[in-house]
Amino acid sequence: MATIKPFKCIRPRKDVADKVAALPYDVYSSKEAREVVKGNPLSFLNIDRAETQFDESVNIYDQCVYDKARKLLDGMIADGTYEQDPDKAYYVYEQTMDGRAQTGIVACSSVDDYINKVIKKHENTREDKELDRINHVDTCNAQTGPIFLAYRSNDVINEVVNRYKKCDPIYNFTSDDGIKHVVWKIGDPADTDIIEKAFAGIDSIYIADGHHRAASAVKVGLRRREQNPGYTGEEEFNTFLSVLFPHNELMIMDYNRTVKDLNGLSKDEFLDKLKEYFNIVEVKADPVKPAKKGQFVMYLENEWYVCEINDELKKIDDPVASLDVSLLQEYLLAPVLGIGDPRTDKRIDFIGGIRGLKELKRRADEDMKVSFAMYPTSIEELFNVADAGMLMPPKSTWFEPKLRSGLFIHRLS
Repeated sequence: MATIKPFKCIRPRKDVADKVAALPYDVYSSKEAREVVKGNPLSFLNIDRAETQFDESVNIYDQCVYDKARKLLDGMIADGTYEQDPDKAYYVYEQTMDGRAQTGIVACSSVDDYINKVIKKHENTREDKELDRINHVDTCNAQTGPIFLAYRSNDVINEVVNRYKKCDPIYNFTSDDGIKHVVWKIGDPADTDIIEKAFAGIDSIYIADGHHRAASAVKVGLRRREQNPGYTGEEEFNTFLSVLFPHNELMIMDYNRTVKDLNGLSKDEFLDKLKEYFNIVEVKADPVKPAKKGQFVMYLENEWYVCEINDELKKIDDPVASLDVSLLQEYLLAPVLGIGDPRTDKRIDFIGGIRGLKELKRRADEDMKVSFAMYPTSIEELFNVADAGMLMPPKSTWFEPKLRSGLFIHRLS
């Protein structure tokens, strides 16, 4: 059963929240981060990517970078940019993109739930990527970028959330990318108790996005336990900052592929090999997105094709092997194009669905050869993979909109 707790949040003043809130640290390269923070000293990216405060000659993983992040955070608390709520609370966080809203609960999730697989993952993590956030969280003594979690919709939680959404929000702003952000505080002990008990009746929580942040937060918690052998389990380092969304409000976007060459094949040879497992129709009109599971759209040499798996592949019922991204990898990318390991092969690149079909065409025309637009993985497919204790192929899901960092801060002690 899930342990989801309210917490004493450190958060920006209402008048500066829109300037503080920043996209997650990992959507930027170091060069891009330096450009974003120019002229915006309040952006949380200054803290999330504190190498921006140094000359480019400084190693972005040097301890002085993490120390600078701590100094900046402490300074923003000291000067009143950030304030701490005196009471433990949950927060309702609604994001609206292109007219579609998703509403989650900001809370603290349990380190033990992650270890015991109540909180389930569907991706592996890389130790080198974990280490950066471990050092950032441990040095700052705070979690600042929430983990994106999902759960099966619950009527009791929905009732409380919908009731608070009728009240005046504590934040209401639209970020530069057009995403509207609205936040309400749930501080009434009776309501926080209702929510905590409702989550206690939910047996599975799923990591939607932020696997590395989750793994890092847990490892910091375990490190603090070692440093405090008399810990009771009630310390803040036993939990990590999260936003939990009901499954029926989430939209997973397509995560598309583009490949450098045809692995020595001519166009006709390549198309002939595809016909072994896929039914192919050339699209003469404007490009279209895949219309259903088992279908992808391909762009090659200024022509679009709709490709659909054959009847034999439709019989596969394994939670991972039946994913569209798995079928593309197993029956096209690996055997035909020679992409054995998409994690390391430099001939393949991945393009989030937010970029659209135009980006797939541009890449194939300019620096790649062939692009594949995928039908999005569903939230139920994600749940099925996680429930089976299995892992998805890399780049299987793309969530939009992204959670903002710096709006909610959870101190570890």
